[in-house]
Amino acid sequence: MKIRKAVLADAKGIAKVHVDSWRSTYANILPDEYLNNLSYEGREKLWENNMSQSEVYVAENLKGEIVGFSMGGKERSKKYKDFTGELYAIYVLKEYQGKGIGKMLVRPIIEDLIELQIFSMLVLVLEKNDSRYFYEALGANQVDVLEIVISGTILNEIVYGWNDIRRIDLLSVQ
Repeated sequence: MKIRKAVLADAKGIAKVHVDSWRSTYANILPDEYLNNLSYEGREKLWENNMSQSEVYVAENLKGEIVGFSMGGKERSKKYKDFTGELYAIYVLKEYQGKGIGKMLVRPIIEDLIELQIFSMLVLVLEKNDSRYFYEALGANQVDVLEIVISGTILNEIVYGWNDIRRIDLLSVQ
């Protein structure tokens, strides 16, 4: 598995991972109609824009196909004064989950934040999303719970935080 900084030409592959991950991860959480209406083209434009705003990293399999991505930077809401960094997004195709790719995608985000002298980080995850256990395994603590609405569905979003990202052990977590 290769992790590298994304380039603009990766937007199409990132969009595919984004849409496919949402469809598999949120299948019993969000309405089917909403998930079925997600488009690769729409997400490709979104990621072209996102890449001009923040660093994005991709995971490539041996065939050079993008199978996961991550993005992070400064904490955006300014609501949590004890946390100055944020993991904005991390998605891995279902068939590649559980192989350590998530940890490999978190590493460059942490490295970028440390380079900026940012040592704390948040991530927001839907309460019904089992990936929350990944963050807990990395030592994140629940900071807050927010109520959000996606496609008319009211959901809880857990805000997890790490007070010191330099203490995250990316080698020992399975």
